[in-house]
Amino acid sequence: MKSFLGCLLAAIIGLTLAVSLVPGVQIPGNLYQVIKIIVVAGIALGLLNFFIAPLLRIIAFPLRLLTLGLFGLIIEMIFVELIDIIFTLEITILGFWPLFWSGLLVWVSTSILAKRKIWSKND
Repeated sequence: MKSFLGCLLAAIIGLTLAVSLVPGVQIPGNLYQVIKIIVVAGIALGLLNFFIAPLLRIIAFPLRLLTLGLFGLIIEMIFVELIDIIFTLEITILGFWPLFWSGLLVWVSTSILAKRKIWSKND
């Protein structure tokens, strides 16, 4: 079971890494505006990952089984593209490869942070 705060934190970290490391992912503005946009978009992406992704994983189970789980990357790329569409004026992803690398960074950060019980008190 995923942690809600873990999903939010993973999405914010993944978007931060994508904006920092991937050429072709741009957020215009000064540092304060960039941080604000990353946090708001990360919260939106975290909500998608927490509420919608489990349903898509159940529906896409045969594809995930055939691709040994890599179809989760495609689902994450779809979510990042949705965030790009929702935040049209704030976030720009130029092309397939920046979208792929952004989805990969968010997918890896979600796989590491959201599935661990880092927020529970009974460890």
